[in-house]
Amino acid sequence: MKKIVWLIALVIQFSFAQNVIKHKVAKGETITQIANKYNVKPNEIYKLNPDAQKGIAENTVLVISLATKNNTETKKKEEATSVILKKHEVQPKETLYSLSKFYGVSVEEIEKANPETKNGLSIGQELTIPVKKGWAKPQVSKKQEPVYHIVQTKETKYGIAKQYGITVEELEKKNPEIVNGLPIGYKLLIKGERPKEVVASTDTSKAVQPKAETPVVPQQGIVVKELYKTTEYTVKPQETVYGISRELGISVDELLALNPEAKEGLQEGMVLKIPVKAKSAVKKEWVDLTKTFKNNGKKKVALLLPFNITKLDQDTVNSTKSRLRKDKFLNMTLDFYAGALAAIDSAKVLGMNLEVTILDSDETKSTSNVASLVYQNRLKEMDAIIGPFYQNNVEKLAQLVETVPVISPLSKDYDKKFPNLIQATTMPDDIKQAMFDFMRQKAGNVIAVVDPKKASVKQYIESNHKEVKLVGFTPKGTLDVAQMKSLLVKDKINYVVMETEKTNLILSTTGALVNWLKEFQINLVVLGENEALDFEEIPMNRLTKLKLHYPSVSRPNRTTEGEIFESDFKKKNRVLPNPFATRGFDVTFDVLLRLNQERAIMETFSEMASEQVESEFNYVANPEGGFQNKGVHILYYDTDLTIKQAD
Repeated sequence: MKKIVWLIALVIQFSFAQNVIKHKVAKGETITQIANKYNVKPNEIYKLNPDAQKGIAENTVLVISLATKNNTETKKKEEATSVILKKHEVQPKETLYSLSKFYGVSVEEIEKANPETKNGLSIGQELTIPVKKGWAKPQVSKKQEPVYHIVQTKETKYGIAKQYGITVEELEKKNPEIVNGLPIGYKLLIKGERPKEVVASTDTSKAVQPKAETPVVPQQGIVVKELYKTTEYTVKPQETVYGISRELGISVDELLALNPEAKEGLQEGMVLKIPVKAKSAVKKEWVDLTKTFKNNGKKKVALLLPFNITKLDQDTVNSTKSRLRKDKFLNMTLDFYAGALAAIDSAKVLGMNLEVTILDSDETKSTSNVASLVYQNRLKEMDAIIGPFYQNNVEKLAQLVETVPVISPLSKDYDKKFPNLIQATTMPDDIKQAMFDFMRQKAGNVIAVVDPKKASVKQYIESNHKEVKLVGFTPKGTLDVAQMKSLLVKDKINYVVMETEKTNLILSTTGALVNWLKEFQINLVVLGENEALDFEEIPMNRLTKLKLHYPSVSRPNRTTEGEIFESDFKKKNRVLPNPFATRGFDVTFDVLLRLNQERAIMETFSEMASEQVESEFNYVANPEGGFQNKGVHILYYDTDLTIKQAD
């Protein structure tokens, strides 16, 4: 009996040996490539070489079984599942997920064949894709005719989706601009793709025909005919196209497309066409979010801040203390972080249930580890994300997390718009515009002294604020003081916009204006920060007498709440909060409060304006997607040498 068992074992061993070879691993070779070479499955290699599951190094010897099965059906199955390697060059907007769907393989298989993809994809990167034998490039189906639906009064997204046999999610995916609301008269895309120029369908069974056809100019200058209802808007005194578009929450291009005659300028009483959706944008509710706070259960929030720990560890020249003294960007990050921590503490005192994740975005203007952080930390499951700091990286994150609100806390750039991207910092042009809006609301007489070298400022004023009178200069290049006085009026407040860093021009302008205060009511105005006004040569009493007005995204807060914040921050950090620390508190606390309201956070951006310690958050929807903060404080120098907020 023992002999029989031994003989059988010998036969099996001999048979196995006839179908086994040894393979020495070449540099850069993977298990998938080796399996494909010998027409075997990767798991068959792992069975004979268990250690290979931990990874294979160059010159490792692997045992490969070449045994074949006689079963015809099994052969066919193996042929269908055998792997071939395809080369793929990464294109813009491609992701591991989209590639896995295109090639019919899993994300894990792509990552295994290309370990470097765990840190994200880059345009132009060459990948090796292990596709199944017989794979063919998916055929692009012919575009179906688009089906539209015009939103009627009292209709809901759920009701419309049910009518057409689709889900609300599918409806919002086709029409991302309705995520935050459903404007009456809006033309919804139900099926198919929206062409560059949409023509009203003649099939009344597919869509209710609108009452009016109004063209809209979206990004890239492509004219699209959107079909929705319009209403009328009567131009008020001294209003501009830019000011009206800002007030109504629509783009200048959209307003001009509806009213081509407005390109020549506006006149009081002129009647403009505006889309119904614009009227709803005007209704903004100013709210103390702490008073409307409602605990909505646990909220997951991530902060992506550029600590750049890797760079810090690799710096063998400078010590950490030395780096902190020299690196202004790192100091700004740490200050913002300290303010954010104070906001998180305040939120927990209110009773918020928070799960906060702090991550190092390890970023520069052109690089970051955002892609890897998304997958490693499951950022798609967050309720909101604050950061990174650089706009390119914020936009990349917004694209990757798709529906999670991403708040850009500091950047003043704004390139690509995404439905989930929230721009918390007011843009420079909006800051200037707020100053002109204030002067216009006060029915002031506005004149401007613009340094001849500031051609761009002069062009901005001439293009956007035609009612402003520009003061001229003499042939010698000095200010024409006589002409400036002739432009002042006695029955109105005179706002004198001064745009220069030249000490002589500042002195000549302010000196003349102070002399005329007995005859005229005058306020000096600057459109932004001007360090030249801090020079010792410029008498402070001139600026206070003229009640220097200027727009700012932050304000001095002498309220009880502001004092409590400063006191608590100093106790914890042993220093008073600087502007970046206060900004970190304001942005973070505002987002946490918006997560805990009766309304969804995206609805709060659309419907609720708020103020925190120093910042104002008055978000307006972008026609191209997402929200942009338009919050600006108008401040002035008072005669008691304090800075106050204008009414």
